[in-house]
Amino acid sequence: MGFLIGRRNIHFSSKIQLGFLVLFVLFLGIFNVTLGLNYTKYRQVSDLRFERIQKHINKINKPSILTIQSPDGDIIDCVHRKKQPAFDHPLLKNHKIQKTPTEKPKMKMVKIDELKEGDNRKGKEIEWQMWHLNGTRCPKGTVPVRRSTVHDVLRSKSLYDFGKKRPRSLTLARRADAPDVVNGNGHEHAIAYTGTSEEIYGAKATINVWDPSIEELNEFSLSQIWVLSGNFDGSDLNSIEAGWQVSPELYGDSRPRLFTYWTSDSYQATGCYNLLCAGFIQINSQIAIGAAISPVSSFQGSQFDITILIWKDPKLGNWWMSFGDDTLVGYWPAELFTHLTDHATMVEWGGEVVNTQANGLHTATQMGSGHFAEDGFGQASYFRNLEVVDSDNSLSAPQDIQILAENINCYDIQSSYNNDWGQHFYYGGPGRSPKCP
Repeated sequence: MGFLIGRRNIHFSSKIQLGFLVLFVLFLGIFNVTLGLNYTKYRQVSDLRFERIQKHINKINKPSILTIQSPDGDIIDCVHRKKQPAFDHPLLKNHKIQKTPTEKPKMKMVKIDELKEGDNRKGKEIEWQMWHLNGTRCPKGTVPVRRSTVHDVLRSKSLYDFGKKRPRSLTLARRADAPDVVNGNGHEHAIAYTGTSEEIYGAKATINVWDPSIEELNEFSLSQIWVLSGNFDGSDLNSIEAGWQVSPELYGDSRPRLFTYWTSDSYQATGCYNLLCAGFIQINSQIAIGAAISPVSSFQGSQFDITILIWKDPKLGNWWMSFGDDTLVGYWPAELFTHLTDHATMVEWGGEVVNTQANGLHTATQMGSGHFAEDGFGQASYFRNLEVVDSDNSLSAPQDIQILAENINCYDIQSSYNNDWGQHFYYGGPGRSPKCP
């Protein structure tokens, strides 16, 4: 049995009810009309592959106590905290949920001056996600989980690749002088970084949020924090990551979304985005990882940003994440890692895009706002108030900050320091242009 979607047939098992098939096809049509874009990869799907996809989706979509329809088309399931996807991980079968960290990082440095209301360099902290707009929230004791669909998997390269990053060839700071610095395995960056010789126990930053345009389905643009440890040139790199991203392949639209990621083997087999595999344990009932962020910054208009802090619990060893004004989101259990069970050795802050070089040209996918660093506030994107957590569980300004942009004709970065924003930088760019062919 087959149905024509786009130019190719998608085949379904005869065991599936016809009514479901019709609804599924209608859903695809509504999905594409709503977005005004078609982000589906057209390919033939065998009965066996469809059944495998459906089985995987059924596994990660846990039974919900309440379901919330978001205005952007997302479905948010309120899942009992103890039933969330994290506990499918074999290492977490006997894990007891840690409801709060034993200790939060302390301020070690003199607190920076607060930006005054009306200051034209003030970024407004984002407090809402789009699924909040209808006024419904998940009840206490549950966590909001963005529901995955068969359609989401069909956009990815394969079921195995669904929800995973493609491996980077080398960690950025170790390949600054490498011959593949421009290509970078298809990834291009503009980052600030510190570490390699000191023990780091966390990182923090306030990140300006935009909605950069993406040229190809399998490209993305993100702005994030990386907390890293391990063999930077091998297969055992540990990484914890969080920020915002625009990824049509992963989410099916072009909206910026809050995301997390982790890996304990250099992105080879472990880890994933958000809650798409077992690992990250969420404790917050009001923040949905993978949900759209709203509002976003506008060119020469209002600027909006999010604050993210990642740190290691000094007693239990779990790596916690907070969002905004110290709102706890959840944690990566220590059991997931090898090197990060001790400490991190490097932190990176900044932007990343995938450049597929379609038609032999550099991608026009934007980084940040799509403007170069020199354009400054209200035009270029920024990271401000960069901090690291030391062995005393104290926040302080990072020492020996360095910056790296692999292809400054396409995306660049400029760092600075002042009393308002502490250590900060502007970054980004348009991608393909006369100076970036």
